[in-house]
Amino acid sequence: MSDKIVLLGSGELGKELVIALKRLGQYVIACDSYAGAPAMQVADEFEVIDMLDGGALDKVVAKHQPKLIVPEIESIRTERFYSYEKQGYTVVPSAKAANFTMNRKLIRDLAAKDLGVRTAPYQYATSLEEFKSAVAKIGMPCVAKPLMSSSGKGQSVIKTEADIEKSWQYALDGSRGDLMEVIVEGFIDFHTEITLLTVTQNNGPTLFCAPIGHRQDRGDYMESWQPCAISPEALAEAQDMCAKVTGALSGAGIWGVEFFIANDGVYFSELSPRPHDTGMVTLAGTQNLSEFELHARTILGLPIPEITQERAGVSAVILAEAESSETPVFTGISEAIKDPKTDIRIFGKPTTRPYRRMGVTLAYDEVSTDMDALRKKAADCASKVSVI
Repeated sequence: MSDKIVLLGSGELGKELVIALKRLGQYVIACDSYAGAPAMQVADEFEVIDMLDGGALDKVVAKHQPKLIVPEIESIRTERFYSYEKQGYTVVPSAKAANFTMNRKLIRDLAAKDLGVRTAPYQYATSLEEFKSAVAKIGMPCVAKPLMSSSGKGQSVIKTEADIEKSWQYALDGSRGDLMEVIVEGFIDFHTEITLLTVTQNNGPTLFCAPIGHRQDRGDYMESWQPCAISPEALAEAQDMCAKVTGALSGAGIWGVEFFIANDGVYFSELSPRPHDTGMVTLAGTQNLSEFELHARTILGLPIPEITQERAGVSAVILAEAESSETPVFTGISEAIKDPKTDIRIFGKPTTRPYRRMGVTLAYDEVSTDMDALRKKAADCASKVSVI
């Protein structure tokens, strides 16, 4: 346990990753912008820093001299990672991957222009006038997103002229970091939206988990289910895209790659070089190894003989009430998990804000179960929990 791992970002995904790493005997320092973040509650040490402050990042790395630097959020001064690699530190999955995927412009241009992967048509804008021009070129309906954000923040659909200025301001307000640029995407008429968890290894083949379906609201995921039924042809196309993009970015770890499945084929949407929020469904035991256990094994260079689908599962989010609270109280937990084959994860966030994700309920059954019924079961469980 002499080797140290610095985790940059300490939310609910980081918390589950720390638990997986601790089970493998690792020493973890969890970093975030506020004290008491979920991953800090289970880590060996913690640091409270502004991760957009490059000097503060440098001090943490110099202080702890970690074996691994593991980003868990987008809002980090990622260009510093190249320097850390030159100093001999390992950035997960790589400095290039972290830098590219924290910025929608870099990853979208890599996929569409360099690799020829099918995406929605898109334009960029750094001013309202450029934004209006981009909307005109793409056409309505279209989708506006900040180049750097997380959990759907700042994302909206533009359907009419009246939506344009509101969407521009909403994108700026939802941007993380200091990157004030917006992407406008053509609206894809898709019938299914999936996450394909992809595992790249330094000493092993690229592996794929079963597709995860998910539903969003306000640009943020509300529920996810695994497996998600898609055609063998669509799955093969998505896996090929995953291999191309992750291969170009390099490095070992788990990647959450999002796709739209439409009648005319598969469209690459976004990519995260770390455990994905929709992948919390794997906490329901849908696989032999959860996405967090897969990431932990991979970044430590441990073998993954296979990934097997063990059962069907659904995750449904538990959201905070419309008003903020400094002392959140949960009610209804006992009622929510009184039925067989249900479970719950409370993240331990010390404060709430409107619609903040505070936990998930989980429901599971045999792989052949009726997924619609299982989705309803998980949603019903979540509806019984209140955060006030």
